[in-house]
Amino acid sequence: MPKMKTRKSASKRYRVTGSGKVAYKKQGLRHILTKKGSKRKMNLRHKGILCDVEAKRAKSMLPYA
Repeated sequence: MPKMKTRKSASKRYRVTGSGKVAYKKQGLRHILTKKGSKRKMNLRHKGILCDVEAKRAKSMLPYA
């Protein structure tokens, strides 16, 4: 049986944590940073966790997750 293919777009956006949750990098930290506050930028640095419905959809694109 051949290997299952991964959706490359999903593999670049998401990763699965050790407990099985799906983590992603938050948007909004690439440019136009001068008008954003320090606290806002600090919160954007941390990874986000997908909700259960979205995580199920993301895991379906990552076959070995």
